[in-house]
Amino acid sequence: MGLASVVVTPVFLYGPLADITVLQAALPGLVAAEARAEGVQICCDDAPLPLAGLRRGLGAVDGWLVSEPHTVELVTFIAEALGLGRSDVITVSQDGRPVAARVFPGRPGPMDWDGQDWSRRAAPILRYAVQEILSLRGRIAAQDLCAGLPMILSRASGRVAAQTPAPADVRSATEAATVQEIACEITHAGFFLGRAYTLRHPRFDGTPSDTLRREVFVATDAALVLPYDPVRDRVLLVEQFRMGPYGRGDPRPWMLEPVAGRIDGGESPEDAAHRECLEEAGLTLRALEKISQHYCTPGYSTEFFHLFLGICDLPDLEQGRGGLATEHEDIRTHVIDFAQAMALVQSGEANNGPLILCLLWLERERARLRASA
Repeated sequence: MGLASVVVTPVFLYGPLADITVLQAALPGLVAAEARAEGVQICCDDAPLPLAGLRRGLGAVDGWLVSEPHTVELVTFIAEALGLGRSDVITVSQDGRPVAARVFPGRPGPMDWDGQDWSRRAAPILRYAVQEILSLRGRIAAQDLCAGLPMILSRASGRVAAQTPAPADVRSATEAATVQEIACEITHAGFFLGRAYTLRHPRFDGTPSDTLRREVFVATDAALVLPYDPVRDRVLLVEQFRMGPYGRGDPRPWMLEPVAGRIDGGESPEDAAHRECLEEAGLTLRALEKISQHYCTPGYSTEFFHLFLGICDLPDLEQGRGGLATEHEDIRTHVIDFAQAMALVQSGEANNGPLILCLLWLERERARLRASA
């Protein structure tokens, strides 16, 4: 007596998950059929990376119907990790035939969905995010990945930004594609991600290197801002407890820094800079001056910094408080004059690389900024 086959309800994909470039990048060899859902509309919120949702309404939504059991399992895992909600069963039309299909309703919002604009801006980010989600399948539950989705999307956004490299007028222009990647394994998967690569890379003499094993800390891109008032000639610094100095054994692990924060998925460095100044210090910036874009510890980390000077009005010299309770931030702010800030560099109390770089840049540009204030 044979075993009865398990009947799998197809899944109807629309909006972000219906972007065929996203699906094919994550699921090579995907087999999907065109389908349409009647009496629904796609809508979204105004997040930098809107994932969209379905709501009842006039019109129809085109998408893809996935029926192969293993692919349905993978797509379901992706949808749950992206927080697209519990699946509902609706009737869709495939080749003029009604078909019962599961659909993940997503997060409906007040805005109309612009598929072309989304595909241009956000699809590349979602491609990398889905690839990371699938790489963690079997290791982390979908609901736990959903809880860490902001970091996944932020890391994916950093990978997209990395596709536009810095010039190579002096350094080698050898492409990453020439590196022979033999293996890549995930060594840590939590709030942060760790990977170990086994690889060989071209040497400067043209010969291949020995087979190397190198570990990398997969971080996110970050925006850092030194708020500066050119009229009063003063800056704002933030102070907070930092794990790096603590883990090194520094007896004083509280550090003075610029305002800083992770760049969210789909967010520009400039938007992140404005947002972080508002969250950490309650400041509204009038303008941004770009200082640098750079890797901070390229020997072992993907972390990439966008440094800015933020032109703003600062209050009288004082200490204040800032940060988001939801992110367990305990931040103290310091408004000090420029001379005092430079004295921190001389004394070594300013022992944070981005802060030192920002202050030295400000020392160079200060006369121009003050003259135009």
